[in-house]
Amino acid sequence: MLNRIWSGFFLVAFLVASIKVLYFGDQQVFAEMLAALFAQAKAAFEIALGLTGVLALWLGIMRVGEQSGFVRLLTRGLTPLFSRLMPEVPKDHPALAAMVMNLSANMLGLDNAATPLGIKAMQELQKLNPKPDTASAAQILFMVINSSSVTLLPVTIFSYRAQLGAQNPTDVFIPILLATYISTLTGLLTVAFIQKINLLDKVVLAYLLGLTVLVGGLLGYFSALPQAQMLAQSALLSQVLLFSLIVAFIAGAAYKKVDAYAAFIDGAKDGFQTAVTIVPYLVAMLVAIGVFRASGAFALLAEALRTAVAALALDGRFVDALPTALIKPFSGSAARALMIDTMRTAGVDSFAGRLVCIVQGSTETTFYVLAVYLGAVGVRHSRYAVTCGLLADGAGVLASIVVAYWFFG
Repeated sequence: MLNRIWSGFFLVAFLVASIKVLYFGDQQVFAEMLAALFAQAKAAFEIALGLTGVLALWLGIMRVGEQSGFVRLLTRGLTPLFSRLMPEVPKDHPALAAMVMNLSANMLGLDNAATPLGIKAMQELQKLNPKPDTASAAQILFMVINSSSVTLLPVTIFSYRAQLGAQNPTDVFIPILLATYISTLTGLLTVAFIQKINLLDKVVLAYLLGLTVLVGGLLGYFSALPQAQMLAQSALLSQVLLFSLIVAFIAGAAYKKVDAYAAFIDGAKDGFQTAVTIVPYLVAMLVAIGVFRASGAFALLAEALRTAVAALALDGRFVDALPTALIKPFSGSAARALMIDTMRTAGVDSFAGRLVCIVQGSTETTFYVLAVYLGAVGVRHSRYAVTCGLLADGAGVLASIVVAYWFFG
């Protein structure tokens, strides 16, 4: 899929540029595309280079949190919920622990740990699957929740915003929390409706009500504030929460007698390696998007979307974020590159620049997640997993737009 997307950017750009030359006499379009080719390659390297320090910082902190026991703490906290959402899975089955640890790692932004844990969970669930070539109810629920982007700490987004010069890189933290709550809840409710899961169970209801009260409290508090004060309070809350989390990680490490400094250094090394690793991917996608934009194809797409939005008498400022939203279910790399491109062209602190970050934090690469997890256990029939996953993504995008207008509109 990624190969088709990447190749498509170049082929469509060439087609549009050729039409502009042959029918409109534009003699500069190919020169502009070549200039974009080299400029974007340079920009990709500079972005990755600048990310080195920020990624080293956050991955170091997350390693401290991992070794201080926070993932295990989340695991113990979520196990009662999953044992009721998936009654066909025995209470002491290894699948429960693997699923909860996978989601805990996703919540904390530990992507490297989340994927192998997710595959392990699918393998354990496959042992309980009566039809090995068809996804079971438990597997579908796990994948949909996983693909609905349960995110509590969007470290990567903060890193890119900091690198691109955002005045307050974490000002999208609360909006992302609100949007990801909507996407996850939509995924859960959709699957629960199809599978006839009892959401009125006392334990399930307690978890859902607790989370809803927390989110509702945030909504109620911020909705009562003027926009300028709301932005200031949101930024302050984000900063306090994030710094408190760092202190909690360090305090937990001290309590567990873990060498927090050594853990930080170990994680920071991964940050450096990650920054180096992403250079080829950033170059590939930013170059393709740069050529696509320089050819005029991106402008045509945006204008078509704006025309459709204008016909509905809607504010069209969210249109600049739609390419990121549309491509995210297919490719995380392409969506990340479009997010960066939007922040660089529209401005990192612009409405569109913030909206793409919220979209990125509240949606997931649904097709990639399903392909990896189903492929790992040889399941060929996903049943309704794709539909439910895309509904969750759609809800996340709509919630992102609404929240962005509310906070930054």
